[in-house]
Amino acid sequence: MCGIAGIILPQSFTTNEDAASLMKHRLHSMATALQHRGPDGEGFWISPSGNTGFAHRRLSIIDLSSAGMQPMHYMNRYTIIHNGEIYNYIELRQELQQKGYHFQSQTDTEVILAAYDCWEDECVDRFDGMFAFAIWDEQEKELFAAKDRFGEKPFFYHFENNKLVFGSEMKALWAAGVEKTPNLKMLFNFITIGYTDNPERPEETFYENIYKLPPATILKYYADSNELVLEKYWDIDPQQENKKITEAAAIEQFNVLFSLAVKRRLRSDVAIGTSLSGGLDSSSIAAMVAGFTSSSSTVFTGTFPSFEKDELEFSRQVAEKYKLTQYTKEISGKELLNDWDKLCYHQEEPFGSASIYAQYKVYELAAQHGVKVLLDGQGADETLAGYHKYYKWYWQELFRNRKLYRSKELKAARELGITEQFGYKNMIAAYFPSFANVTLENQYLLKAIRHEDLSKDFVRLQSKEAYYTTPEHFTLNGVLHFNTITHGLEELLRFADRNSMAHGREVRLPFLSHELVEFVFSLPSHFKINKGWTKWLLRETMKEKLPPSITWRKDKVGFEPPQKTWMENKNLQDAVQAARQKLVAANILKSSVLDKPVTALHSHDADNYDWRYFAAAPFLT
Repeated sequence: MCGIAGIILPQSFTTNEDAASLMKHRLHSMATALQHRGPDGEGFWISPSGNTGFAHRRLSIIDLSSAGMQPMHYMNRYTIIHNGEIYNYIELRQELQQKGYHFQSQTDTEVILAAYDCWEDECVDRFDGMFAFAIWDEQEKELFAAKDRFGEKPFFYHFENNKLVFGSEMKALWAAGVEKTPNLKMLFNFITIGYTDNPERPEETFYENIYKLPPATILKYYADSNELVLEKYWDIDPQQENKKITEAAAIEQFNVLFSLAVKRRLRSDVAIGTSLSGGLDSSSIAAMVAGFTSSSSTVFTGTFPSFEKDELEFSRQVAEKYKLTQYTKEISGKELLNDWDKLCYHQEEPFGSASIYAQYKVYELAAQHGVKVLLDGQGADETLAGYHKYYKWYWQELFRNRKLYRSKELKAARELGITEQFGYKNMIAAYFPSFANVTLENQYLLKAIRHEDLSKDFVRLQSKEAYYTTPEHFTLNGVLHFNTITHGLEELLRFADRNSMAHGREVRLPFLSHELVEFVFSLPSHFKINKGWTKWLLRETMKEKLPPSITWRKDKVGFEPPQKTWMENKNLQDAVQAARQKLVAANILKSSVLDKPVTALHSHDADNYDWRYFAAAPFLT
């Protein structure tokens, strides 16, 4: 886990002392901007021609020796900078050795180099991991870069005037001289809809002329022709389901793949811990980790005293059952204000709730106790249908197939206290999904355009390309695919990456093993929601390993802080008002918004506009 940065200049570039000095200076500036991602060392490389330069900040996890330093060279031809982990590197290394490849280190980075030489572009198909890397081929004068399947690791780039600049975070590009110009269209969508990405153009960011490499995508740059090409290398078909698999076989296979995912993500030469909120996902991982380790595992928990959704007691049940060493951190709104500038600096783009800050403090807690790697539970909700919003999609699927009332799923959910509505609009959507898609998009866009706080000029200029995207397939698997691959999960992964790396920590996500995800998507919907229970397959897999109070919890909390209470505090309300003033001065909000009281809402409440103003203001300059 590290920070990477690079500059590639056109082949017509003429090397001279001043130009070489500028290249070196900018690479050092980029590395300095990324030093929080790699506090254990730095490295630089400039090609013999002087056209290509790499910078690297190291967070030592695998092979702590100097043999793991980057930029790393291979076969007198390739040079790599790599951020992330290839969890199956041991198996790949053995396979490559049988093909005649030799290694000088014990790192996964060197395995990437050999794999690229062996399988070329198709090497990424063999990687189980989270990664963003760039390989320069000095022989062919080509760059090959790739990002993992779900977008766990970041890769930003700027391509203009025959110059390519890239890095793990946008601040590295700014350090290299790329202009910092806010993308007001993205800001419009964030304020009105709450989107922090653009599903229509996944490469778009909150800044003009800075792009992100989308998940499951490779980037090729051919220096001789100055051609930049992006290619997607992986996806899932949500319509291909194994309808013959039995419940027993599905549970067994899920357990095998989940266990393998956890076991591989325990490969490390430094201390490993687990984030433990007390929910089903993090508790499942903590239980699995405890089964693979002989000594007491370490877990970290954020807590919100007196908040009705605080999960500390649930987390303690797991810690006590498995004799885990548990560290806790009480998180307050006062701390949020104190840390606000640092949080925004690391996130680089707006974020929709205070939950991001709670995560930031848990990773800080791990850093304070010297634990460098954390396993976390992200990804389970999006693949296994963990949110209550997924009920209506399942019920619509059953209704369309004339099975809703025979299945008794609606009744079972009501008996569990689920209040998600299902009415005539859902019935129409079930039979006429295209019509429902258009209707939903029009409703959201009309609401965005009519936002009462926005200035007319801002709406007129920025709403022309406003977007609201809906799933392509109106099935449960279809919406899960949408939230996993198209919109939803990637922004959560961005939060986790920036929050963890702000403290020089690495986060690993077992639920995002692509083999596990592919298997889950091959299963019919009733393996995700069954008898009214969300994440049914995970519950059945873990029911003997976790206390029933956790396995069969009826409430879905998520890692939610008392944002509403925090926003009722005068100091935070003053900060929101200051953010409003900044947005008014930029002609984004009408001046009349300054006369309105601040509306305090919970993290996941709809129309959380005052939080969005608060979160958007720091990114205007």
